[in-house]
Amino acid sequence: MRAVICKAFGPPEDLVVEEVPVPVVAAGQLLIEVKAAAVTFPDTLMLENKYQFKAPPPYTPGGEVAGLVAAIGAGVAGFELGDRVVGGLGTTGGYAEFSLVSAAGARPLPDGVGFAESTGLNYAYGTTLYGLKYRGNLKAGETLLILGAGGSVGLTAVELGKLMGARVIAAASSEEKLQLCRDRGADETINYAQEDLKERAKELTGGAGVDVVYDCVGGAYAEAALRATGWEGRFLVVGFTAGIPSVPLNLTLLKSCQIVGVFYGAMTARDPIMRDAIVAELIELTGSGKLRPHISGRFPLERAGEALRSLIDRKALGKVVIEP
Repeated sequence: MRAVICKAFGPPEDLVVEEVPVPVVAAGQLLIEVKAAAVTFPDTLMLENKYQFKAPPPYTPGGEVAGLVAAIGAGVAGFELGDRVVGGLGTTGGYAEFSLVSAAGARPLPDGVGFAESTGLNYAYGTTLYGLKYRGNLKAGETLLILGAGGSVGLTAVELGKLMGARVIAAASSEEKLQLCRDRGADETINYAQEDLKERAKELTGGAGVDVVYDCVGGAYAEAALRATGWEGRFLVVGFTAGIPSVPLNLTLLKSCQIVGVFYGAMTARDPIMRDAIVAELIELTGSGKLRPHISGRFPLERAGEALRSLIDRKALGKVVIEP
């Protein structure tokens, strides 16, 4: 089979596609004929050995795939050959024609849910639902400010925030990204490349500040967003595409607000019951048509480096997938 290989830590342009043996399915596993694999920001960090989870080269990037069951390991029940499934691999192995997934982490796909659309339900949408519902306790009628709203994770917060009944303020760095956010349901937008994030957020909330901040950007924008948080607000720390920020903690006292970490990957290992509930809810929302993931880029294995570069340079709009 063909697979994308990272032979040494470095830029995505160094990735190669090679013929490698098809993985042998073991007990408790499924072998998946990959139809789509999610491209995520952790994939880009792992290429340079900057992510929490390490993968020594040579390895195949990609942590979530969707496709058809090609082989079933011993002790696995509830699946048949040819079943449509989506599954998390952990951190690697997805950018290939065949991949192994844990049967415990695989979920059947309704016929109405596309392979590309289902990838990212675990990572991107899972992160967001965990953050908004379980960590941020977002309630209907509250105001949600999303940083990096045009990206693969931020856009999921726009969509899920609206489904949860929030008033959504999408903040991004270009008009193209903000238009996509409006198309996906954002009530208000802020171009923080041209506008003062804090002042504009305060203006849009009549001076009260926002109830919840969803920050997958960090950098200099984090403090401005924290200052735009209202009384007893919740600031969700999701990612750091613009760098890891330092913020004055006295702001949490003055606003009686919370800074809350959202580490979905670690939670899935610690709390499989919550993980399964989140995945089941997301598949139900997608199967019913209430959630319609936006695919902005589809790349073959040979262009995996280009797909990853689009995330690194923050040019990707919504979700990007590899389709072997």
